Amino acid sequence: MSATILPLRPTARAPLPSLAAAEEAPGPLRMLEQAGLGIALIQQRRITSCNQYFAELYGFDEPAQVLGSFTRDLYANADDFNALGAMSYPVMAEGRPFKIELPQRRRNGQTFWARLTGTLLDPADAARGSVWIIDDIDARKSAEATLASVREQHHLILDNVLVGVCFLRERTVTQCNRAFEQLLGWEPGELSGRSSREWYGSDAEWQAAGQRCYAPFRQGGAFEGEMVLRHRDGHAIECEIRAKALDAAQPELGSIWITLDITARKAAERALRETQADLERQVQERTEALNRLAHYDVLTGLPNRALLEERAQQALAAARRQGQPLAVVFLDLDHFKTVNDGLGHRVGDAVLRELAERLRGVVRAQDTVSRLGGDEFVLLLPQTDAAGAAELASKVLAAAQVPFHVEAHELTVTPSIGIALAPRDGADLDALQRAADTAMYRAKAEGRNTWRFYTAELQAQSDRTLLLSNALRRAIERNQLSLAYQPQMDLASGRIVGAEALLRWQHADFGNVSPAEFIPIAESTGLILPIGEWVLRETARQLAAWDREGLPPLTVAVNVSSVQFRQADLPALVRRVLDGAGLGMDRLEVELTEGAAMQDPQAAIAIMNTLYENGTELAIDDFGTGYSSLASLKNFPVGKLKIDRSFVRDIGRGVCDRAIVEAIIRMAASLGMRTVAEGVETEEQLAFLRERGCNAMQGYLLARPLPAADFARFVRERTVPP
Repeated sequence: MSATILPLRPTARAPLPSLAAAEEAPGPLRMLEQAGLGIALIQQRRITSCNQYFAELYGFDEPAQVLGSFTRDLYANADDFNALGAMSYPVMAEGRPFKIELPQRRRNGQTFWARLTGTLLDPADAARGSVWIIDDIDARKSAEATLASVREQHHLILDNVLVGVCFLRERTVTQCNRAFEQLLGWEPGELSGRSSREWYGSDAEWQAAGQRCYAPFRQGGAFEGEMVLRHRDGHAIECEIRAKALDAAQPELGSIWITLDITARKAAERALRETQADLERQVQERTEALNRLAHYDVLTGLPNRALLEERAQQALAAARRQGQPLAVVFLDLDHFKTVNDGLGHRVGDAVLRELAERLRGVVRAQDTVSRLGGDEFVLLLPQTDAAGAAELASKVLAAAQVPFHVEAHELTVTPSIGIALAPRDGADLDALQRAADTAMYRAKAEGRNTWRFYTAELQAQSDRTLLLSNALRRAIERNQLSLAYQPQMDLASGRIVGAEALLRWQHADFGNVSPAEFIPIAESTGLILPIGEWVLRETARQLAAWDREGLPPLTVAVNVSSVQFRQADLPALVRRVLDGAGLGMDRLEVELTEGAAMQDPQAAIAIMNTLYENGTELAIDDFGTGYSSLASLKNFPVGKLKIDRSFVRDIGRGVCDRAIVEAIIRMAASLGMRTVAEGVETEEQLAFLRERGCNAMQGYLLARPLPAADFARFVRERTVPP
């Protein structure tokens, strides 16, 4: 861009203010400065003031280097300079702006095209000088020159190319070559002035093509792709299209389209693909048949020993990485030889096939049921502990006891089952299978139609687990479950702001069963879902009762297990429970462990977001003992972190624990989360937490978990009347 300076008649006047002074008040110069235009004030053919952009246009670093220069130096030649003065003065003298496009010269001698706009400061007194605005149009001029050259040559090109070429403006033909007309079945000149709608089968196709093709034009790019056009007689033509705007800066100039008929080529490609696909299908079918023979039992269709070993290696490796249990179950039918000997192998084979289907029906999708041969089956159960294995063994026994109807026979067969657990009983499939086989023989020796663990210790534990599992199924209906409430205190105000609901089980024979014992059983058997729903409903019922008794509004935290949290309908359940009790969504706080949140972070975030959007506050329980990453934690809509009691306990003795607690508090604050310390038992711990900015606490220093009535009394005693 350049500043044009007019030869003006000198008159003794006070000097004009500089641009810097002019910019102090909003006005046209200020606006143009922001618009990226060069501005200069000219007096007596000298530059008396200019902006930074003006200086840079002419190759100077700053305006000071330009001031005082003769305007003649800014023009490509003297003729332009002299002619400009003659042309501009009469126009500006009438009070009108003068505009012109001329070549300008930079400090290094390089020329460029610019648009010059000049205005006298005072048409009645030309000696006061003029203001010139400079716009660099060199790129546009270059494009115009190129376009003119192209237009001169394109006629020759169009007449000699073998592909269809068409020029469109506003989707109307301005020009096309003979090849394009012949491609679509039109006579010479018939397409001129017609809409491109002529070569599409419908308005919808035409509109879709416009959206697809013109979108790249608006981004300054081109379109390349395949498209189906319609011949004048209606038949389809598969074409390869290349198109672009003639000038990306001026889309109104139109676009050029190059079209190649690829109908025959596409037909050949389709035929080739069909042939190849047919060959691949044949190869795939043969490969699958061979794979099935190599990995599956012919009689039952179950995985054979080879496939069992492959899956066992993968499952054991995953179990080691994740620190999870794995069970191997060995199953052998009792006295099955008498079936084969007495009724024949056809009947025996039918029983084995039916048993295989029943076994498939009692396992999970991730489990493997395999047949080793004869009447021996092995079940591989990833992520299964002793309780889960015992539960499955019970289901297998029940499934086998249903009579088998084969031909005219009604048969009952019983299995003996042995169970081995990794890593306790073995680190590989061979060791685990031997252990399970040994346990199976012990089951046969102890009466058959039963199951045994490899170790007596686990067997004893399993017996208790089975008893507890059966008892837990009736715990709700027998009113054996209850909730205790541990108060939570705000450290800033000293007020009781809520509580954590803790599940208790009082059994007539087993006494008080620890949650650490019965919660895992509930999770492995699926009982945690009805129990968890009972906890939610009981908590909501108690909150509503406290409200009616006049207690201040409290928030109660409920622990949600990983099994519950994986249920997509959890947010809807929470809403139904609270709506049914007439409570707001903010009265319930959902607590989950780090492990539950991190098992499937994406799914966890989806459920958390729904709970959060409903108004339910979320908290991470026992924070610091799990394995959550900060990258995931910052994406969780969590409002609270609960500092695990193991860190709080040693605040007074361990520097490391104090540092961990302080780090958790600071991190939570930086993420906009509150912190609650668990297990606070001493004044020293409380003072440390309060000093470090912890928001709330719970623990024996404040109160033990209390029955509902005692909790209400505790809150009233600590509530200061207004």
